[in-house]
Amino acid sequence: MSDVVLRGIRKAFGDIETLHGIDLDIKDGEFIVFVGPSGCGKSTLLRTIAGLEDITSGELYIGNERCNDVPPAKRGVAMVFQSYALYPHMTVAENMAFGLKLAGVDKREMAAAVERAAKILQIENLLDRKPKALSGGQRQRVAIGRAIVRKPNVFLFDEPLSNLDAALRVQTRIEITKLHRELSTTMIYVTHDQVEAMTLADRIVVLNAGNIEQVGTPLELYHHPRNLFVAGFIGSPKMNFIEGKLTAIGDGTATVQLPDGATVTAAVDASTGQVGGKVTLGIRPEHFAFDVCEGHPIQGKVIAVEHLGESTNFYLQVEGAIDHLVVRADAEHDAKVGETLSICLPTQRCYLFNEAGLAFQRVKAAQ
Repeated sequence: MSDVVLRGIRKAFGDIETLHGIDLDIKDGEFIVFVGPSGCGKSTLLRTIAGLEDITSGELYIGNERCNDVPPAKRGVAMVFQSYALYPHMTVAENMAFGLKLAGVDKREMAAAVERAAKILQIENLLDRKPKALSGGQRQRVAIGRAIVRKPNVFLFDEPLSNLDAALRVQTRIEITKLHRELSTTMIYVTHDQVEAMTLADRIVVLNAGNIEQVGTPLELYHHPRNLFVAGFIGSPKMNFIEGKLTAIGDGTATVQLPDGATVTAAVDASTGQVGGKVTLGIRPEHFAFDVCEGHPIQGKVIAVEHLGESTNFYLQVEGAIDHLVVRADAEHDAKVGETLSICLPTQRCYLFNEAGLAFQRVKAAQ
């Protein structure tokens, strides 16, 4: 069993605490991704699991064994770092086998392990090369292969794709997905790239300032963010936010007045809210409408346009918007900088957050 259980994990560097009591259960064979902004504690949390950082307080279990004081080499984990950390004077095969050699593994067994890992990663033709003769993607596969040969119970990845170009990131992401499916091993992956998180993870752990904000499947986080932070972090471009005032609470609906006087209805259960109270309305860039409005349309001045081929992003200056609004439209939709764009906010697509930043529960439309 390769379950990983964290109970009240705290980490302090002197007087500065960076992890504030992390509780998390990771199931055997699960692919978990830690995401969050720089400095949120995701890499520190990964390093405490690996044993590269001491735990200040709390309990860490890997496969039912308490591992707080277990040396990294005996935890049954293998870590793939952001930097490849390959020995330049060794061949690919020697790099992959180095850990097994230090452990005194038989040469025949070592060669078989390297051959198996190379086959999985499709680098059999590279085994005699030195790292300087490899591309960035090939080097990263060698680093992953070095972890595979150890047959760990848990794989730990610390932003392994950040040094690759965009095309290689996509390719290597697919390879990691195939690797997880083939090995069925517990994997914990740290990234700041939410596209990686959404495409790789069984579940995502969103971290902020050393705390867990929300844990869930990619679509759970996308459709049902717990608060403003998660709503603004998951999704690219991020969710739009407009400040407003709650003017009416219905059965499964809430009416919000925006600063420009327009009213918008959101399909949420706002029964815990207070009429007249401050709220924040949220809507994702891809969820605006241009043709049929259920309420009053809102107006925005176009301040920038991004043509992406399959779609176009319009950046609008709108009264009450936090930052600006990003509206994703069909590629054929045309508007120029300086023009005014009229957009609609569909009831079923709107999110609503109270003054504390917590989300009101969304209500599905009747079938």
